[in-house]
Amino acid sequence: MAGRKRRKMKSLAATAPNNGAASSEEREESDEQNSLFRVPVDILEQILCRLNLKENILASAVCKQWLAAAISVRVANKPPWLMFFPKFGDLVEFYDPSVRQTYSVELPELRGSRLCYAKDGWLLLYKPRSLRVFFFNPYTKDVINLPGLELTYQIVAFSAAPTSPDCIVFTVKHVSPTLVAISTCKPGATEWTTANYQNRLPFVSSIWNKLVFCNGLFYCLSLTGWLGVYDPEEHTWLVRVVPPPRCPENFFVKNWWKGKFMAEHNGDIYVIYTCSTANPVVYKLDQINKIWVEMQTLGGLTLFASFLSSQARIDILGSQIQGPSSNGFIDQFQSCRCSQVATLLRKK
Repeated sequence: MAGRKRRKMKSLAATAPNNGAASSEEREESDEQNSLFRVPVDILEQILCRLNLKENILASAVCKQWLAAAISVRVANKPPWLMFFPKFGDLVEFYDPSVRQTYSVELPELRGSRLCYAKDGWLLLYKPRSLRVFFFNPYTKDVINLPGLELTYQIVAFSAAPTSPDCIVFTVKHVSPTLVAISTCKPGATEWTTANYQNRLPFVSSIWNKLVFCNGLFYCLSLTGWLGVYDPEEHTWLVRVVPPPRCPENFFVKNWWKGKFMAEHNGDIYVIYTCSTANPVVYKLDQINKIWVEMQTLGGLTLFASFLSSQARIDILGSQIQGPSSNGFIDQFQSCRCSQVATLLRKK
């Protein structure tokens, strides 16, 4: 009887699960999985630094080692600063929205100048009394002069920093609804090249810049939303048969063009409609189907709307639209108290 009991107990012991062995196997499997994520820190950082902000954040959730490495190489683009010209004097204000701090600096070089455009850390300025046109870098105070030109109602832009061989300055002004005058110039040139072009569709330029350089072409939005395109290599001008972006129904139709801005990012062109009583509306140009498509989400893009030159940024935490209250911007300089002219400028 005792022998049968012992045999029965032995049999039960043989069939019972071995908790110690199972936990050991699980640990081995867990260690094997963890070893897949154990990459030398220097190699891991080299991999993670090639990711955009969203991908970096996702990768940081893998494990503690990846989190530390992802944070060490994480770079979020800084928003543009806002630069304001004073009504009187030479004291210019810059506002950094990332730290909500204002800086003031004396810039007598800007006295008597009118700001035309800003890009890549450079201002394009015009002095009406002397017809002087010149670039100015507020960080280095470098000046690059252009030939004189009377700039009255032209809208103006340039393709790249004036230190780049790809820099082209472009101006367009409507002479009549079916005729525009276009002037171009490069740094180092002795004169501007001006030509008149006929339009198949009516084109009346706005008093505010709705003008971007994208994929080697200048794109310009007319007062009524028609899209003009200038090719500086071929010296051709065309008003494309693209129906204008629709003005939202809840916007003030009389003044809706005042809150219309244009920006470019990574080969795409955007039009932003703003109104004090409604949320902004953003359209993206579908180049293939030749239509403006309303965007339901910005997909990580941040737009900075300005009367003089608008900007778009990726990898700034959160998607949003920033716009001027009564002024414009300069690519990484911003301020919020002076009340005459402001623009966007990138801080190097």
